[in-house]
Amino acid sequence: MPSWHTQQDAVGARPTTPRLLAPVPFDVETVFPELTGTARGVTLLYPRVGRPSTGDSSIGGPLLWPADEPWPMCAEQDHYKPLAPPVGPEPVAMVPVVQLYAWDVPDLVFPAGADLLQILWCPLVHEDGQYAANPRLHWRSAVVTAAGAVAGEPPRPHTAEGDYLPRPCTLSPTTAVEYPNWDLPEGLSALLGERFEALKEERGYDYFEVATTQQSKVGGYPAWTQQPDWPDCADCGTRMEHLLSVTATEPGMGRWLPLDDRDPRQDAAPSWRVEADPVALGTFGHDMCLGDLGGMYFFVCRRCPDTPYTHRYDC
Repeated sequence: MPSWHTQQDAVGARPTTPRLLAPVPFDVETVFPELTGTARGVTLLYPRVGRPSTGDSSIGGPLLWPADEPWPMCAEQDHYKPLAPPVGPEPVAMVPVVQLYAWDVPDLVFPAGADLLQILWCPLVHEDGQYAANPRLHWRSAVVTAAGAVAGEPPRPHTAEGDYLPRPCTLSPTTAVEYPNWDLPEGLSALLGERFEALKEERGYDYFEVATTQQSKVGGYPAWTQQPDWPDCADCGTRMEHLLSVTATEPGMGRWLPLDDRDPRQDAAPSWRVEADPVALGTFGHDMCLGDLGGMYFFVCRRCPDTPYTHRYDC
């Protein structure tokens, strides 16, 4: 795990550089007017292996952590490694998963007084209905936290499931527009299925490949790999808002592959067929398996005080 905080780290408005993407090759709502009004803004994160500091937005990087707040430990009685019994009474240190500063994700609405989002999780499987890592979410003020940030290394988990240990990645938050994949309105998937296939046959690309995203992102639609499982708020009963997705895969080809990650030998290829530069491909993503090709999806309720949150997991 990387260094938690060093004297060289500084918190300030150091926005990241977004990636350049190919445009969607057709006007979605002209070809499929039934999808009018379903577009959503999304911020694609594009994690790449690197050495982020506590002053950076990251996946798997070090967190800016207040010295007066103990590092979170998981003492649940039901956490275990797959195919193994529970690990015993000793608490397990949680690991950093996501850190996002507001200046990197301007479309993300932060609670009043907050401009820093942090997610950690216990890197073991939990018998909680999700059967995955158990996360914890924090909203903070970056300036207040930096004024009393702790130095040194955080505790390391004495045992962990390797699939829930992200390698440190820098981020390139990139705004885009996407349309629903698994969240197509009821009946539309069957209604449009033949027309989606005709689009593929006539133009060489699929609606799902060029208009929907299944990668780590903020906002937009959850990157489901199975049927949607939207949670309702336990306090007020309303459907919660998708906050972000942390997914097992990142695009290694196609329209959502950033232009500067393309294989230079394929410069003439259309965006939906181009593949990644083999040299760069090994740097893509946080290297967590998450049940094969699945992901962890986080949701919040902004109607209730304290912005309650929950998560879903599929694989």
